[in-house]
Amino acid sequence: MQQRNATAAIIGTGDFIGSAIAKRFAAEGYTVFAGRRTAEKLETLKREIESAGGKCVARGLDARKEEDVTAFLKEADAHAPLEVCIFNPGANVNFPILETTERVFHKVWEMACYGGFLTGREAARLMLPRGKGTILFTGATASLRGGIGYAAFASAKFGLRAVAQSMARELGPKNIHVAHLIIDAGVDTAFVRERIRARGGDPDKLPADTLMEPESVANAYWYLHSQARDGWTHELDLRPFAETW
Repeated sequence: MQQRNATAAIIGTGDFIGSAIAKRFAAEGYTVFAGRRTAEKLETLKREIESAGGKCVARGLDARKEEDVTAFLKEADAHAPLEVCIFNPGANVNFPILETTERVFHKVWEMACYGGFLTGREAARLMLPRGKGTILFTGATASLRGGIGYAAFASAKFGLRAVAQSMARELGPKNIHVAHLIIDAGVDTAFVRERIRARGGDPDKLPADTLMEPESVANAYWYLHSQARDGWTHELDLRPFAETW
């Protein structure tokens, strides 16, 4: 692959969606800066990217801490100009309202909304002097509607969507593409499979393409980044063909 003089930073590089995004951008020649809470959990991803000829820098960080986010993105930008920044931490919890503690509600908001604000702001600071860049936020069904047991998660995702909309209106005219993706389906991850089993189902017996593959999600992120600016998408919702909505 032809290496670019540019970095793509992913905050929330989990084992499934985040890793698939990292591999997609690395395959396009970007040096990927992968960040998640535990750096050791990124070693497999780093080896896979590098064995395929790509470049990956793995770092541990807490998306809720301003100093961690700032240092991570500055390091990426110092390596090569930060061209893409993706906010993708998972914060999906389900508690009945009477069991939703103050600590749970606040922590989910910090992870899913406040962290997105910090990430978007710091990415914008680095991109604006060059007048180009892409900032992408991962949303969910809960970005559009609350559900039983999702008071904490949905309110945080509603907030993240508002952050993305506000940033898009402010930064779009300055050639910074800000987009929000609504993942309106179950993605084929260990977490989703466990939830299906907890409800008495068998994920291995689902019809083909009922669960979304992480690679399909990653392709959507690349599509948004590679759009011409005369036809930018701000919000893109994804779901398998059989998903009801």
